[in-house]
Amino acid sequence: MTSLDIVEARPEHAAAVAEVIRRSFASRPPLDPPANALLDDSETIAAALLRDGGLVAELDGEVVGTLLFDHSEPGLLGLRRVSVDPERQGHGVASAMVGVAEDTARDRGREGLRLLVREELPDTVRFWLRRSYHRIGRDGVHTVVGKPLPARVEVATAEAMNALASRLAPLLQAGDLLILSGDLGAGKTTFAQGLGDALGVRGPVTSPTFVLSRIHPSLVGGPALVHVDAYRLTSPAEVDDLDLDATMDSSVTAVEWGEGVAEQMSDSRLAIAITGGSDDVGVRRVVVTPHGQRWADVNLRSVLEQ
Repeated sequence: MTSLDIVEARPEHAAAVAEVIRRSFASRPPLDPPANALLDDSETIAAALLRDGGLVAELDGEVVGTLLFDHSEPGLLGLRRVSVDPERQGHGVASAMVGVAEDTARDRGREGLRLLVREELPDTVRFWLRRSYHRIGRDGVHTVVGKPLPARVEVATAEAMNALASRLAPLLQAGDLLILSGDLGAGKTTFAQGLGDALGVRGPVTSPTFVLSRIHPSLVGGPALVHVDAYRLTSPAEVDDLDLDATMDSSVTAVEWGEGVAEQMSDSRLAIAITGGSDDVGVRRVVVTPHGQRWADVNLRSVLEQ
């Protein structure tokens, strides 16, 4: 491949888009019922592009891939007819289109993405699962898969960091895992303190460096907060030695310095990366990235990006 460009699909692309969709869907194993994508033509595609838009992948000016947008679900960007010419498959065209679609959803203020996939096509299902999409439900012969987008927030003060944690707290429940990363003085412990206050746990919440972990019981009948400092831990095995499994199901667990060593604790987690500033000086950027089925249908951006 020489020059692959992902651009906005326009009505004048309709004939080429319809041909790529036809070739792509016709190359798949027979389905019962057949995919209705095979009924599309240039007129129906032009109407869809005028209504909702989409993307095309052009290789040296030739359309070799496409996907259509669907705006029918408020707050979400739907994807459909994700197609690559059979002669161009296996070269990253679909992944490139999906990456641009996710950027588009973020730029348009959407919470996440949704699409329908046929379970009879295991390679297609694996494609989406490898890209952190998760099964959400069923729609006839289709499985609904979705991916929530990270929330990105700038905070200028310790009070603002506490307020961010306070907005997250109502979304949390027993069994949730938070992995906090950032340089010394970035604000990880400040975030944990705001979380403890909002959860109503017994404090004070302080850095647990010398004891590695502390349990803060709830004073309001909610989950406890287990606050962990993994700064001196170098492997997942050392995290396992803390026996956090004993408290995971009944607590919210927040692990500072947990990136790279604590992810094995749960398939579903929030990665909270704090960059910029130090020692309470300067603006921080906080990126909250959801992972796993637990967060597949939670609208983090609308809650945190205030």
